[in-house]
Amino acid sequence: MDVQAWMDQYDAAVTTAIRRFGWHISYVGGGCSCPGCSNVDDGPTFAYTVGMFGLGHPELLIFSVTPETALAVINQLGDRIVKGETLLPGFEIAVEGFEPRIVPEVVPNAGEIVFDANLFYDRPPGFSVPLLQLTYSDAADRFPWEAEYAGPHQPRPGTFAA
Repeated sequence: MDVQAWMDQYDAAVTTAIRRFGWHISYVGGGCSCPGCSNVDDGPTFAYTVGMFGLGHPELLIFSVTPETALAVINQLGDRIVKGETLLPGFEIAVEGFEPRIVPEVVPNAGEIVFDANLFYDRPPGFSVPLLQLTYSDAADRFPWEAEYAGPHQPRPGTFAA
């Protein structure tokens, strides 16, 4: 399969998921899955939505969780957004089945991260869809901005690019 055919199939899968569920979740990490790609990613894994912008809400981003955890957290929050909830930056939220506390934070350089979302909405990186990072606490209930944080790597908003 050539790269263009793979990209076309991927774009179709994203569109189908958004039409069916309201959003798609892109999980990034461990290298490229595109045919012929040899890129190996040394950075943290992350997942982000494509489709929340179409619901009038910023897209969502979470770092350093398993694909299963990303799906559980994002899908639960997506269901709440569909029902009218707005996640506000700086205001703590809880997700059933996910022990850490979560604080959404505005990501100022979204165009350097959410490539699938900007492609879907036909937006250039400089005019990216808005993005909220779902920053979560460690086992001792500390956030990455607090002294002695000992949880998974969660880059501070604005310091990470994909």
